[in-house]
Amino acid sequence: MKALTKTSLVAACVAASLPGAFAAPAQAALPVGSHYPVGAEGLNGASLPPPGFYLRDYNFFYTADKVNGLPVKANLFAYVQAPRLIWMTKQEILGANYGMDIIVPFAYKDVNAAFGIDQQLNLADIQVEPVLLSWHRQQFDFSAGYAVWAPSGHFDTSTPVKQLTSPGSGFWSHMLTLGAVWHPDEQKTWSLSLLGRYELCHEQQDTHVTPGNMGTLEWGVSKSVAPGVDVGVVGYYQQQITKDSGVGASTEHSRVVGVGPEISVFWQKPALFTSLRYEYEAVAKDRPKGNTIVLTLTKPF
Repeated sequence: MKALTKTSLVAACVAASLPGAFAAPAQAALPVGSHYPVGAEGLNGASLPPPGFYLRDYNFFYTADKVNGLPVKANLFAYVQAPRLIWMTKQEILGANYGMDIIVPFAYKDVNAAFGIDQQLNLADIQVEPVLLSWHRQQFDFSAGYAVWAPSGHFDTSTPVKQLTSPGSGFWSHMLTLGAVWHPDEQKTWSLSLLGRYELCHEQQDTHVTPGNMGTLEWGVSKSVAPGVDVGVVGYYQQQITKDSGVGASTEHSRVVGVGPEISVFWQKPALFTSLRYEYEAVAKDRPKGNTIVLTLTKPF
């Protein structure tokens, strides 16, 4: 099966727990970050599955020992486990199959920095995606979606380090998604995928800072090397589009660029889809610069 769109991942995840989630302490006046965990999707990431029910489990591992824009050294580790329930229906809207999904993520975050040491494990922010649209053409797949992130995860601003390790982000946001996958050969052994997201953020509780809107692009180029086995290269670019606002808000625009390999395998007997990717962050501004490993398991029902 082709990769599912948006985790939202992640659950989202999750999102609050990956690179963009490591917002800097308010005293440092750095960008808060976004919900969407960049790197959540990889090969064929803009394709959605056919009608049916699917359970997809995202497992994110993120490490960093450098935080560009933070004037102190900090070692960061995050693990996010984000189950995503997806329902693609046979109902059509504008010629596309209509679907929906929900992500309920849990996050463990560990920060060791000059200003403190802390670890937290708790529920992260839940993502609900009431609109998923999927078009399948002869050589192309297209997808679109609308999702809401709820501040359901634990968010603690009592100290800078506790804010960094909080599984939740403390604000609502909306996310728009649009993507496409092109199979240049008739046998569809090659694929080129591009997935774009735009997140609009609301005011963060307690800090009263409104994070800037965030734009994300995720791409992948893959080749089928055996029945059910795809290998390729994936990457991402995430850029803060608008400034944070509020007292003490950052005036900087964060961004990050990552790239790395991925392998995707369909295990026929258990009917299980798996993918494993590693992405190295080559460029990062006003946010951590590290390494991301994502293992996803998808089971159709």
